[in-house]
Amino acid sequence: MTTRNIVLLPGDGIGPEVTKAVRTVLEGVSKGHDLSLAFESHAIGGCAIDACGDPFPDATAEACKKADAVFLGAVGGPQWDGGGPRPEAGLLALRQALGTFANLRPVRLFPGLEHLSPLKPERATGTDMLIVRELTGGIYFGAKEEGEQRASDLCAYSRHEVERVARIGFDAARSRSGRLTSVDKANVLASSRLWRKAVVALRDAEYPDIALDHVLVDAMAMKLIERPSAFDVILTENMFGDILSDEASVIAGSIGLAPSASLSESHGGLYEPIHGSAPDIAGEGKANPVGAILSGAMLLRHALGEEAAAAEIETAVARCLADGIGTADIGGSASTTGVAQAVCDRLRTPVTS
Repeated sequence: MTTRNIVLLPGDGIGPEVTKAVRTVLEGVSKGHDLSLAFESHAIGGCAIDACGDPFPDATAEACKKADAVFLGAVGGPQWDGGGPRPEAGLLALRQALGTFANLRPVRLFPGLEHLSPLKPERATGTDMLIVRELTGGIYFGAKEEGEQRASDLCAYSRHEVERVARIGFDAARSRSGRLTSVDKANVLASSRLWRKAVVALRDAEYPDIALDHVLVDAMAMKLIERPSAFDVILTENMFGDILSDEASVIAGSIGLAPSASLSESHGGLYEPIHGSAPDIAGEGKANPVGAILSGAMLLRHALGEEAAAAEIETAVARCLADGIGTADIGGSASTTGVAQAVCDRLRTPVTS
């Protein structure tokens, strides 16, 4: 049996608490799937600054590069706001070191939690989408001009950059409902017109079985609120994906429920909940670990190819929530460790009708 090596980066604030929850669940599910997992923890973010003055120490970087996958808890906090290195610089350096170019954000409204969504139940019910965001190109990484009277940011994409993230989207659509929505601003932006041409050409050449449609980003912002259940896989560029994924994340009722994965061509990838470090509740056992646990399921699926184990975790989480077990942010009374244990209990308990 091959042992798979997972680097844990607990980070700051509630990061260590949700990271512990993920490890508990991963160790629990591994027992039923003949999985051998080895874990090692390293410092990143603010705690790394405090320890050695660097938010992404060399030892952490080397361990992450060698690992089969990396899980990150959270970074940041107000105690590092006074100048000097920023904890968030560690996250950016980590993404660069791993070469992550595609960010996956599932957004699912779990049955029984409809009342937590800011949308009316008739609009939100049935929401189950995956946003695939390009992560290393576009306006965030283009040439910049910064001045007092004039400033500019170049939005540039190559066909290769579009095709490699589009493949992630098309493959995801093929494993789900066979539908993909590509979001752009092709009526105004040259980069979006290239994006659309490249996506269409790739679909025609390699994914003729996938139903493809295009929505302009401003219309998409409205449609996500009007009828989020109409969408399955959404593919888009960096800045549009940044905005739309944050908009969509609130539909599920709590940011603590949202997982993510950042994929690489040469590495197993980076997995993290989308919530921040929440220093106001750190150490109190109030952090919702569901987003982190579901990120662990994505790690099993995308980095290790363990689909059955990933699906078992997702089913256990859904059963846990359906049974009313959750942290205070979703109306429950369980602690962080209590939720993790409840998920583990449902890994071992057969479903009864």
